[in-house]
Amino acid sequence: MSDRPLIRHLRTDRILHWVFAACVMLLLATGILPKLGIEFAWLEMHWIAGLVLVVATLLHVIRVVVLKPLRNMLIGSRDFSAGKPGKFSLAQKLMHNGVALLALTAIVTGLLMMVRIDTPLWERNPYWLAADTWGLVYVLHGLAALCFVSVIMLHIYFSLRPEKRLYLRAMVKGWITRDEYEREHDPQRWQP
Repeated sequence: MSDRPLIRHLRTDRILHWVFAACVMLLLATGILPKLGIEFAWLEMHWIAGLVLVVATLLHVIRVVVLKPLRNMLIGSRDFSAGKPGKFSLAQKLMHNGVALLALTAIVTGLLMMVRIDTPLWERNPYWLAADTWGLVYVLHGLAALCFVSVIMLHIYFSLRPEKRLYLRAMVKGWITRDEYEREHDPQRWQP
């Protein structure tokens, strides 16, 4: 039996994860702090971080479609059994799929909202959608942002728990030990 670490996350996946994290934190800060009365020039930082998030999301989707088995994140009946999970547990899949839904909602509504601001790419057009449609766009965007606050708190909380710290290390360094693999994962469902 080898003592060599087992790769859980490739470097590219880890970089994308931390780019997502940085973008979401910057988007939340630039979107919420002005509403709390903290004034600064936030708009340009906000939409640029949003575009970086769009690019990172597209890269992630392309990588998943081309290089990875999509079934790793799909929830199936085996996820509800009492046995060990494959690469990702039911909780991890639920978190990922929830974040994906929130991110896609924020991205689509954010891209729509960009029509209302001047950028180097185009001039603003606040009349592109009807007023009530704009209201719905803003509500969905704000709701996704507020949900992200809770999701981030949960994500950080569980990554810092001693029994789950191996996943934090894997997201930073990329590896888990053979003992961790045997303790946490079903080798029939995932072979690193």
